[in-house]
Amino acid sequence: MKKSKIYKENCSRYDKYKEYTLEEAVDLLISFNKVKFDESVDISVNLGVDPKHAEQIVRGTVSLPNGTGKDVKVVVITKDESQIKESKDLGAIESGNDEIIEKIAKGWVDFDVLISTPDMMPALSKLGRILGPRGLMPNPKIGTVTNDISKAVTEVLAGKVEFRVDKNGIINVSVGRASFNKKQLVENIKICMDSIIKSKPAAVKGIYFQKCTVSTTMGPGIRVDKTDLIS
Repeated sequence: MKKSKIYKENCSRYDKYKEYTLEEAVDLLISFNKVKFDESVDISVNLGVDPKHAEQIVRGTVSLPNGTGKDVKVVVITKDESQIKESKDLGAIESGNDEIIEKIAKGWVDFDVLISTPDMMPALSKLGRILGPRGLMPNPKIGTVTNDISKAVTEVLAGKVEFRVDKNGIINVSVGRASFNKKQLVENIKICMDSIIKSKPAAVKGIYFQKCTVSTTMGPGIRVDKTDLIS
């Protein structure tokens, strides 16, 4: 794939084989030439796990202290009229029950997080083919199947993000925006990495945390010194 002029210029400003401290890596990102939109800042974490084995799947959530900088579209499924009203007041773009399920069944997936009360899950489970591949199916393990709807909506809108290892043993997660300052990005990355490291499955042997790189949406990846991320 052909690289842009900005990408090539940014690549020339650092050593792609060097491992930088977290603060050095963030300083580099902030100093890079910018594109015309506010890019996402992401971390890619290589783990020594085999996701083919269920007991080695790494998955969890973490609340970023400075949020993600992204307008998250939250949808709530519940029968409780008071919860429907409250979730809308808190910022959910849609809240309801059967009518929303029917809308999703027809192909509507223009949202980022779907939160449901437990009693609505039998109906939602029938939409697995639509929601599953997009990572939108509510799950009690990550707090999106709950009776405490207000807490779940508040946490997601405040910066709670999910991380999950892919089939290659890598976790990719957004930790902010290019417009964030150094302190905000460093704090978010440290909190996120701490949660990923603490999520090490008991079944994993050998080196669990292998490599971490930080990058913007359109920018090159900068390798971060592992020892600087282990608290």
